[in-house]
Amino acid sequence: MVHLLVYLGSALMVYNIVGFVRFARYVRRLKAWNAGTAILRIPIVLLILFLLGYLAVGFLGKPDLIVAGILFGGSIFVFAMYRLLRDVTRHIVANEELAVQLMAAEESGRAKEVFLASVSHEMRTPMNVILGLNNAALNEPGLTRELREKLEKINLSAQHLLGLINNILEMNRLESNSFELHREAFSLSEALGQVNAIARTLCDEKGLDYRVAARDCVNGRYVGDVLHIKKVLLSILDNAVKYTDAPGAVSLDAACAETAENVRTIRFTVSDTGVGIDEAFLPHLFRAFAQEDASFTTRFGGGGLSLAVTKQIVDRMGGTITAQSEKGVGSVFTVTLPLECAAEEPEAPAPPAGEAVSLAGRRILIAEDVAENAEIVADLLELEDAETEHAECGKAALDMFAASPPGYYDAILMDLRMPVMDGWEATRRIRSLERPDAKSVPIIALTANAFESDIQQSLAAGMNAHLAKPADADMLYDTLRRFIGRTA
Repeated sequence: MVHLLVYLGSALMVYNIVGFVRFARYVRRLKAWNAGTAILRIPIVLLILFLLGYLAVGFLGKPDLIVAGILFGGSIFVFAMYRLLRDVTRHIVANEELAVQLMAAEESGRAKEVFLASVSHEMRTPMNVILGLNNAALNEPGLTRELREKLEKINLSAQHLLGLINNILEMNRLESNSFELHREAFSLSEALGQVNAIARTLCDEKGLDYRVAARDCVNGRYVGDVLHIKKVLLSILDNAVKYTDAPGAVSLDAACAETAENVRTIRFTVSDTGVGIDEAFLPHLFRAFAQEDASFTTRFGGGGLSLAVTKQIVDRMGGTITAQSEKGVGSVFTVTLPLECAAEEPEAPAPPAGEAVSLAGRRILIAEDVAENAEIVADLLELEDAETEHAECGKAALDMFAASPPGYYDAILMDLRMPVMDGWEATRRIRSLERPDAKSVPIIALTANAFESDIQQSLAAGMNAHLAKPADADMLYDTLRRFIGRTA
């Protein structure tokens, strides 16, 4: 029994020595640990000496049960420590590999965002020129019917491409977790009025009947991201109009589905009498780039991103979106959104007649390095009888503002990516000037940079608002009126 324990301990020590040799080779293969692998020779030498001692005791000595137990227990202890050291090392290596992969993924995500931001800027800039010049051409007197139809087709195609660009950027924001919801008090009835105005125009252009049904709950004020709520509804309504032929009908119904404490769940239902969706395709409807029939893309257009983006936005807002459809009969989309009730505010009295803010006679400084873009914005402002001046970069805008008398400029439209000095730096320097209007003059970003990070950077630099190109005329006018009115 005594000699058996000694021989078992010796055999286990041989296993430990082999294990440490393999462990040392494994560590040496890890390039980051090359400098410290020499120390692994020490336990191997010690274990060989212990093994020789075990064999000497077994063959030459007369060990009793206590000595044999101590020797066997030492081998077990070394075995346990070897296994523990091996497992800990592998765990550390695995964590280091995960950390490297995570850093690579984060770096890839940052590179992707920078790439998309650059691509977005490069695509939006010519799109601004195309849409701007096309709209200017449509307003030219004496156009023949054939030429007007061609220009309108150019406008539709450009708007379609712009929508695809916007959806790609929105999907990237959602996937990269850079998407943020804004909380602000808003009037739901006012928001629905804006949505209905756009949807009715789309239906009128296509010869469709547009119907609206709104319950009393829409008259209240709520807290939420009103811009994305309108985006969701307009996206669904745009699809309904797109896939419905004349004579047909599209409808929007808004009602209160549930009330709990200070939160109301509003149910929006969009119905159409369009081509409908096959029941087998409904489970795939909200997947990115999903297309039921490739021929639909040719006939109706669309890139298969609109509903995928819409669903992700609804999910982020804590709501749900579902679809029911019958082929050849039509579709029904239902969106439910929980909205926090806002404190009711008394309506401000309407301004007296003649005191509404006008852009007529206002002097606007346009900081834009692309001459065609500056010309398009100037033409839009001239339609409102505003006066414009052009600065070809941020440095020129800063110098022109600094050289002008206080109050000379009523507002500044600032591009962001410009040579010599970008729009952010120009804005910071204008705001730091020692003159009475430096802090108050409205500075509005008008740029192809449409990422959330760009918007936050613009606001942090001291700009009052951020508008994305291509410039929407009504939004441009409303933004200028609002901030010029505040300054006045």
